[in-house]
Amino acid sequence: MSKNPERILIVDDNPDTLQMIARKLKSFGWQVYTASEVSLALPLIEQESIDLVLTDYKMPKTTGLDLIRHLRSNFSHIPVIMITGYPSIEGAVEAVKVGAEEYLSKPFTDEELLTAVQKAIKKLRLHKQSLPVLQNPYGLIGQSQAMQELYSRIHKSSTNNATVLIQGESGTGKELVARAIHYHSRVGKAPFVPVNCGAIPESLLEAELFGYMKGSFTGAGETRAGYFLTADGGSIFLDEISETSLSMQVKLLRVLQDKQVYMIGSKTPRRVNVRIIAATNKNLPLLVKQGGFRDDLYFRLNVLPINVPPLREHSEDIIPLAMHFLEKYAKENSLSIPKISDAALESMLAYAWPGNVRELENLVYQLLILCEGQTIRTADLPPHLKFSLKHNQNLNRSLKQVEQEHIMAVLNSVQNNKALAARILGIDRKTLYNKLQEFAPDAAELPGEQ
Repeated sequence: MSKNPERILIVDDNPDTLQMIARKLKSFGWQVYTASEVSLALPLIEQESIDLVLTDYKMPKTTGLDLIRHLRSNFSHIPVIMITGYPSIEGAVEAVKVGAEEYLSKPFTDEELLTAVQKAIKKLRLHKQSLPVLQNPYGLIGQSQAMQELYSRIHKSSTNNATVLIQGESGTGKELVARAIHYHSRVGKAPFVPVNCGAIPESLLEAELFGYMKGSFTGAGETRAGYFLTADGGSIFLDEISETSLSMQVKLLRVLQDKQVYMIGSKTPRRVNVRIIAATNKNLPLLVKQGGFRDDLYFRLNVLPINVPPLREHSEDIIPLAMHFLEKYAKENSLSIPKISDAALESMLAYAWPGNVRELENLVYQLLILCEGQTIRTADLPPHLKFSLKHNQNLNRSLKQVEQEHIMAVLNSVQNNKALAARILGIDRKTLYNKLQEFAPDAAELPGEQ
């Protein structure tokens, strides 16, 4: 068995069958998860980077076939083995048709189970080996399933010239993804021009993007090419695209449609051959519904969508990232590389990282500079990452008190950003608002506030 055994999820409403299969697979050396119904299986699939699913055919509420359909639509890389006590040719055909790799009929022998699982695992490994080299060809750090999927998207985006829309929270590395797409594409030697749309005043944005003719407005002492013309033949990265006004969005839409720009003061269009890569940390579909972003521009931008995962969704990459930043800044500052104690690493792994990779990078730099000895310990961490006896050992609190304290702790960790706190807590903003109204009215806000 490999040093990193595959993770197998078994879904069956019969507890005896569930335990029997789990026991056998564990004896073969695999890491096994179990769920007695599909609703319990879904969060495991999303959170545990499952490699293979074994599911019963007939289950109450939601069937194994529905689970396979869900996997094929949302987690197409996960192979599935269908298990049933009601074997039939029609059932086997239907299971394979919706995407099952194998079809096992109960009762089955240990050998039959092992053969089916080994076959599916072998196919999975071969598929991974046949993929382009995606381990870390883009200067990005991380080997998690979430990062592997991101590398795959980057690879696919770099093989063509289609418009890309990168979405993700602040600090996840959206510009790094944009640069990876450009520099691994056929125009990688052409210009890559990053533009932070949110940092340029609205009154100047058009001139910066499209350029202007001499004398076209007060202060235009010379003709100047804009970012689009500068990026001609290469890529332009429009970061914080959601911060542009509706009037500017109309002009960007025209560039996407016509591949032409009008410099301010000129009536003659200039043709540009430029790939647009846009990025935002906002929910663009929601902005479209609210009237803050044009739907036609959104559809034009969203040809190749890429979602950059927040750090809390690939926490297995926290330690490799921390070590990378530690080595990087130690080298830049001619310092020896300190160790990080196991306890400190555990605290870092338990933290939600609302600022994502950027927050981790800044923290590691800070720890490197402030560390007194050769080991970074828990005492060196900022207060919000430290274990607190006061909050973790008091078992005389009610469930409501625990909930209140946890909600307030999450809010404090994200600097009272309620939208981000709601995502971390797994609830919507209205629910968070209602809970805050119950126990902390001063911390609550109006439902319509941002």
